[in-house]
Amino acid sequence: MIHAETHRSNRIGWLRAAVLGANDGIVSTSSLIIGVASASSSHDGILLAGVAGLVAGAMSMAAGEYVSVSSQADTEKADLAIEKKSLALNFESEKTELAQIYEKRGIEPVLAKKVADQLMAKDALGAHARDEIGISKDNKARPIQAAISSAATFTIGAALPLLIAWIKPGDQLVLLVAIFSLVFLAMLGAIAAKVGGASIAVGAIRVTFWGALAMAITAAVGKLFGVTV
Repeated sequence: MIHAETHRSNRIGWLRAAVLGANDGIVSTSSLIIGVASASSSHDGILLAGVAGLVAGAMSMAAGEYVSVSSQADTEKADLAIEKKSLALNFESEKTELAQIYEKRGIEPVLAKKVADQLMAKDALGAHARDEIGISKDNKARPIQAAISSAATFTIGAALPLLIAWIKPGDQLVLLVAIFSLVFLAMLGAIAAKVGGASIAVGAIRVTFWGALAMAITAAVGKLFGVTV
């Protein structure tokens, strides 16, 4: 019988970008709203600051992720180009190198050589990319996917505290934004942990703690330098 397993490592790329975007959207926008509200701003001023933070943050996340992951992709391409040239000039040496990699992982020398021979006969560059450099289809850099994922999830995350601030103006605004944002963060941490196969409780607590700390510090700064906007 075939034993089927479901692995989650192929989700690392988009999951990291999505969690980062949503977390940053909730934390930065709620902190901005709380900081401005703590400085005794008008409701219109609070909403304007929140919308500006959402737009600027989403664009910043998209640009940052694209540039960062593009740099990773450029490095991968450069390494593959070096490996491709080496295979063209020193094919047998590269075959020996690959066999030695398998030997270090516990495969007997004779079998390691056979494995290297067969893999390189089928896809020499792919074998070296995977087992020598560490580049595989699952963890390959995807700049556009990372940029879109981060920007979209940042926008969703930022819209949540902004919606609370819009629905509930008045003296309770800071408290309600803080409470709901922490709830949103806990849900985000739990969902991310569930998708990634990690502890749901640990994921929720970790995200909520840092979000609460950010909001508390921003509120303190708003109180300290409070002015009417």
